[in-house]
Amino acid sequence: MSAAQTHLEALPRSIQLLLGLAFVALAAFPFVSTDYYVSVVARMMILGIFAMSLDLLQGVTGLVSLGHAAYFGLAGYALAFITPTSEPISLYWSLPVAVAASALGALVIGFLVVRTHGIYFIMVTMAFSMMLFYLFFDNKALGGSDGLYINFRPTAILFDLEDRRVFYYFTLGTLGVVYLFLRRLLWSPFGRVLAGIRVNEHRMRAVGYGTFGYKLAAFTMAGALAGLAGYLWAMQTGFINPELLGFHLSAHAIMMVILGGMGNFAGAIIGAFAFEYLLHWFKDLPAIGDFNTGKHWQLWMGLFIVLVVAFAPRGLLGVAERLLRGRGARHE
Repeated sequence: MSAAQTHLEALPRSIQLLLGLAFVALAAFPFVSTDYYVSVVARMMILGIFAMSLDLLQGVTGLVSLGHAAYFGLAGYALAFITPTSEPISLYWSLPVAVAASALGALVIGFLVVRTHGIYFIMVTMAFSMMLFYLFFDNKALGGSDGLYINFRPTAILFDLEDRRVFYYFTLGTLGVVYLFLRRLLWSPFGRVLAGIRVNEHRMRAVGYGTFGYKLAAFTMAGALAGLAGYLWAMQTGFINPELLGFHLSAHAIMMVILGGMGNFAGAIIGAFAFEYLLHWFKDLPAIGDFNTGKHWQLWMGLFIVLVVAFAPRGLLGVAERLLRGRGARHE
């Protein structure tokens, strides 16, 4: 199956209706659940934003990055550094500063890495991520291996982000805005060029497009959106450490995108929710004799991802589309 065929860019109406119902369910969720699960779902939505930012690179532009978590962590550290120890900081200027820090980091790194291709691109992005990881890990002035605490969530004039439900709806609104923005971007002339680069970059250059500039813009935008997710993560947890800059979180984001379905941002959200749910489910598996099955959750997750890649290359969103299309055909 070709790279173009593995994408589900145009959503059937049945999938659109399903996504609308899912958004309504998320909006109603705090009224029927406990504070703990509200926080868990808010975390999933934050990871959904992070997965969408990577899908802009991996699913739309065809650039597989193993260092995408660097921009996620940079925004969290930016929030920690600019937040005073004795009082909260304003949301209205801390958010742009944190996102700009991630965008600047992505711009500088992207200027160097988007000149490479294939396996070289993958390895160089991972190398820069590890450089940032050890920069923060080994430097006590930057928090060291213990990380940094954020004593207060940013304040806003119209709402109180310390309230779990308010933070939940702020995250849900951000998720919706990012999704709508990226869907609009996907079908814009800019997005069509990015899709063309994914399918055949040499042909795009032959017809006159400066692919370096387009890839750098996509890389920077993806870094900024990853920073937005990292900012929300730091707000929710009140803590940031070097692990959020490292390889493991980047690998998790790649698995989320693959699991949900590449090339469609709804798939990235579905993948983030599914990955987090499966992660907790695999961790809670009961022991079989002396074998602790939950301790080896990475093994079960890896096997599940392999099965998805082998039997559902368009991910869970593609499976849903195929099932709904089959049901519609039977009713005709």
